[in-house]
Amino acid sequence: MLTLTDNASTAVKDLATRALGTDTGGLRISSPEDGSTNLSVSVAPEPAPADEIVENAGARVFLDAAAAAVVGDKILDAQLDDAGAVRFALAAQ
Repeated sequence: MLTLTDNASTAVKDLATRALGTDTGGLRISSPEDGSTNLSVSVAPEPAPADEIVENAGARVFLDAAAAAVVGDKILDAQLDDAGAVRFALAAQ
């Protein structure tokens, strides 16, 4: 299962709260097709019906089935650049 670092959890919570004005949303990671490593990231108010939900320290990440197969054994980390933009990265567990 995808693991979130403390930095990623904080970034996901902050992004969802700022974008949606609520703490019930999260970050949605999706893939256009099975087996593809091309991933899209967006803020979502709720998971899609078939999404896998990963929660850590109040952060919620929603994974569609194709993305879950790609990132299921990874760690999601986040860093802020000097301008305050968030950069997410995946690493092996």
